Amino acid sequence: MVKMDGSMDAEMIAGYFRGKSVLVTGATGFLGKILVEKILRVQPEVKKIYLLVRAVDAQSAHQRVQDEVTDTEIFCLLKERHGKGGFELFVEEKIVALAGDVIHENLGLDAPRLEELAKEVDIIVNGAATTNFYERYDVSLDVNVMGVKHLCEFAHKCTNLKMFLHVSTAFAAGDREGLIMERPFKRGETLREGTRLDIDAELRLVADVKADLAAAGAGDGDDEKAERKAMKELGLRRSRHFGWSNTYVFTKAMGEMLLSQLRAGPAAAVAIMRPSIITSLLRDPLPGWMQGTRTIDTIIIGYAKQNLTCFLADLEGTMDVIPGDMVVNAMMAVMAAHGGQGSPEPGEEEVALYHATSSLRNPALYGVLYESGRRHFYENPRLSKDGKVIPTKEMYFFKTIASFHLYMLIKYKLPLEILHLVNLLLCGIFSQLYEDLSRKYKFVIHLCDVYGPFAFFRGCFDDMNLERLRLTMARTSPEDDLFNFDPKTVDWNHYFYKIHIPGVLKYVLK
Repeated sequence: MVKMDGSMDAEMIAGYFRGKSVLVTGATGFLGKILVEKILRVQPEVKKIYLLVRAVDAQSAHQRVQDEVTDTEIFCLLKERHGKGGFELFVEEKIVALAGDVIHENLGLDAPRLEELAKEVDIIVNGAATTNFYERYDVSLDVNVMGVKHLCEFAHKCTNLKMFLHVSTAFAAGDREGLIMERPFKRGETLREGTRLDIDAELRLVADVKADLAAAGAGDGDDEKAERKAMKELGLRRSRHFGWSNTYVFTKAMGEMLLSQLRAGPAAAVAIMRPSIITSLLRDPLPGWMQGTRTIDTIIIGYAKQNLTCFLADLEGTMDVIPGDMVVNAMMAVMAAHGGQGSPEPGEEEVALYHATSSLRNPALYGVLYESGRRHFYENPRLSKDGKVIPTKEMYFFKTIASFHLYMLIKYKLPLEILHLVNLLLCGIFSQLYEDLSRKYKFVIHLCDVYGPFAFFRGCFDDMNLERLRLTMARTSPEDDLFNFDPKTVDWNHYFYKIHIPGVLKYVLK
């Protein structure tokens, strides 16, 4: 870990971004938007923020940034500060949309643009990722692994680069029990004894499997569907071969390995931020704001719609969650702490790694979330179209995957087998019904298989590196809370009941 002397305060963190140019990937995602808004709000004198987005040309990229980033609710405080016309001029001056993609060499940019960018960029923040647990293996490798490689190659061309911050996930550490330390992966390291990971070999495997599928295909419309299924299954199979539970966390771990191996140029500091489950904003600029559905929000949404009667979770178990604004505060503090120091001294860790997590300092239980949901919906009952109160039902929780499988066997599998027998006796008149129900049953079992290990995660993330950084934070004025990332300051009962659950209903369910 890079040594950090002295203390930091809000003024120092905000001041670090003054006059600097920042390249952000993944800016259309939840965390990316929060970061862009925060930098612009606390440091209006940032030079430029370059946003790399997938688009066919510069005009499309600009439109996408406007539609998916700056026009969203999270920029409300900046719009109030500048006024509508002033905000548009401010954004036009500070934000540059780039049509490109991390999956391509040179980030998909033409040579003149790439050369210009390499001279300008002081900080790179890589937030681009595909987060689907059951993603195609080739797609996950392209984004979560090769994207890191291409950014590192670009970083080596940057003449003024001071900081490379990579956003990973705490769950890249695997389904371990006990205390999980803030330690980067070594090249080739796996979670299963007796195995060694070769990223190049995995890329060749994907290419070989796709070539075999193409050779075996008949050229009809089913080829693409078969390839998609094969790539998804291959990702899950390879993940579990090396000890990870799903393709997302496996490829994020591979991305970390590649970053440690390739670094980001001789003059740049490198850090990895590993957040756990990122939830809605705790405080600013818009408490409760969020985008997309987090894993834990399935409970809230199912409870709101009253179409989810059971869920995989131990109510006494810990769900490691952290509000999105706290993650961004930690990211900005890390950049300010490391970004002026350059390469580490001999013998120091080349990559600093931080867990933005809560399970060690202030664990949140599934039971707290559920009780907050019950309380919210009892006090704020849903109404039907005719104005009648929809009664709130209790939800049943399975504490183990085995108990869920037993429930599914008795309630669904056995009736399915009876239907199958009746269908055979009646010459197949129920064939379509049986196939539909059987497909749905297999899908639910598959979801349990993919998400089950995540729901019953028993690890606890150490955050000593981030705690050391927290201890350097001065608390001399109310402004210093502007970059609060201490999970001990969160009252989970209040947060879920007053902020997060209303946020899910307002911004996700709308």
